[in-house]
Amino acid sequence: MTKPRVAVIGCGGTISSISTHALDVLDYTEFGRKMSVGEALAMVPEIGQFVEPALVPYREVGSSAIGPQDWLHLAETIARMIAQDEGIAGFVILHGTATIEETAFFLNLVLKTDKPVVLVGAQRPMNALSSDAPMNLVGAMRTAIHPDARGKGVLVTLNDEIHAARDVTKTSTYRLQTFRSPDFGLLGHIDGDAVRFYREPLRKHTLATPFHLDAVRDLPRVDIVYAYAGADEVAIKAFRAAGARGLVSGAFAPGLPTPAQKRALEIAAAEGVVVVQASRAGSGRVARRRYLLEKGMVGSDNLPPHKARILLMLALTITNDPDAIQEMFETY
Repeated sequence: MTKPRVAVIGCGGTISSISTHALDVLDYTEFGRKMSVGEALAMVPEIGQFVEPALVPYREVGSSAIGPQDWLHLAETIARMIAQDEGIAGFVILHGTATIEETAFFLNLVLKTDKPVVLVGAQRPMNALSSDAPMNLVGAMRTAIHPDARGKGVLVTLNDEIHAARDVTKTSTYRLQTFRSPDFGLLGHIDGDAVRFYREPLRKHTLATPFHLDAVRDLPRVDIVYAYAGADEVAIKAFRAAGARGLVSGAFAPGLPTPAQKRALEIAAAEGVVVVQASRAGSGRVARRRYLLEKGMVGSDNLPPHKARILLMLALTITNDPDAIQEMFETY
């Protein structure tokens, strides 16, 4: 029987790493090496029991080196492959865990397909003792060809769990169960007998968003201002001098910057910089309370600062109106 074809895009990351010895789960990032996507898949021949992989080499880097230009390249690659080859059942992207949730959320907002797109990483290198990389790879392939994965937006799978790109975040440096969806939980499980989904995302994504690749080739600069006790306005002034069109305030819960930051953000908003108020807490909403409304600022809903930045970057390709951008934060 012919197996479904899955396009497998290699970006590097721990899942594509080889450490200097089997007990190295710490120093491999600097002293190990990154494999090509073909090398990585060759180490897990069990993948062939489920799919026929179509290899798409891209980068072999840690994901701290992945940024907006890579997001655009990945989105364009997937869009082109869909247009050229209708027979592809889905996509799996091998990616480092440091920024996997950001890449996934960007793709979730711009891709125009209902085919499964699954990002997968690992916490231990491929050759480490008790590595999670091989089983994570197999799980991603099984998810990408599962009929229930279709139409659920971009997915992130690790540790036998399936998460929505919008909700998932890395919560631990080394633990295998690092990825969580804090407010609403995971979408499903990847078990030995079956892939099972138990819920689906309600926020609009992929085909239902207004963000199109032909309009987002030059993403505007948006920076994040982190709150800490005694923080002043220096970072805000520096970001504005660098040309930021938007600022995300990663403030104290439930969305309160320091007094100095507050004054500087008010000035920025009054002068046309779009300011989104988020929280550094890691879960929970930042509502557009009366103060934010009167100052022309946006509440991030329950998006953390790094994901609020992505949505704001895309929103600014369409409008500078805080009211319209607020609606986007309540929709996507």
